[in-house]
Amino acid sequence: MGAARTSRTPLPGIGVRYDLTTRERRRLSVVAHRDGSRTLSAYHGGDPDACALSVRLTGGEAEALAEALKPTHHSPSLLSTTELGLVAERVSLSATSRWNGLPLGDTRMRTETGVSIVAVLRRAAAIPSPGPGFRLAGGDTLILIGTREGADAAAGILGRE
Repeated sequence: MGAARTSRTPLPGIGVRYDLTTRERRRLSVVAHRDGSRTLSAYHGGDPDACALSVRLTGGEAEALAEALKPTHHSPSLLSTTELGLVAERVSLSATSRWNGLPLGDTRMRTETGVSIVAVLRRAAAIPSPGPGFRLAGGDTLILIGTREGADAAAGILGRE
């Protein structure tokens, strides 16, 4: 079996088609439409023109699929949280959250759930390792690590109005 082969074909008025032939000689294509949507297609091995599957994805769905295929956070030196029985999740605070303006320590997150808030995403900035005095704001996204049960409990606490 050889290496994967890729090609790119401009489709005037439509977008760009990307073709991939895998090392197992399976053919996939993605049409990147000008409106941001994508069409993912897979073809039968014996007939390169016989489409076995075609799925139209919105821009957001295409981004979610791309993240699942190649996570941006992947690094061989990172621990896999699932192997350790942990989850890493994003929890967003609503603009009207009761925690808006209050210190992170007031949530008693670690004490009540065992979850650690490892970062806060605010606008275009990331605040790593926020301390208990860090003031939360509506629209913040908290990155937390803990057990599945703890993460669910944390989301419940943060979602309380």
